[in-house]
Amino acid sequence: MMRFFVTGEHHRKVLLNTCILLFLGYIVLFAVSAALMYFHNMDLSPASVVAYYLGNEAEFRPPRSYESLLEVSHFHLFAQGMLAMTLVHLLLMTELPVWWKVALGGVSFFSAVANEVAGWLVRFVHPAFAWMKVGTFLSLELSLAMLVLCVGASLIGGRKKSRSRLRSARSSA
Repeated sequence: MMRFFVTGEHHRKVLLNTCILLFLGYIVLFAVSAALMYFHNMDLSPASVVAYYLGNEAEFRPPRSYESLLEVSHFHLFAQGMLAMTLVHLLLMTELPVWWKVALGGVSFFSAVANEVAGWLVRFVHPAFAWMKVGTFLSLELSLAMLVLCVGASLIGGRKKSRSRLRSARSSA
């Protein structure tokens, strides 16, 4: 699939573009479900993050166990790494400036790892790391949205450019 981006053929391949756009739609659904899961357990206040990880006696909520954090981290570290790699790989094939690609790619990878680490830090180091959990959650969601928008806009914009070049070629012939 990457060959089509490198050679510019993706501007002419309707099925490939459709497949990538559907994948981006799937990622939007993933990001929405991730946000819903986050807000089911916590909100954007550090106090809610602390209550989730350290437990809340008033709500009869036990603290997160080492085993539960390990299970979640095991899955998240692989899945989020693959997701970030795939989206950043698609981003690299766009016409955006290199500094933008590096910055957005770096933020997405860093946010995914830091968001996972923040839960561990809240639970086993200090509750003040709840701010890190909130910030990295927001930066992860925002960076995923930006990746999807940049890749999607590149595909749609490239398709429009191809159509206008094709019309120009037909009219001059």
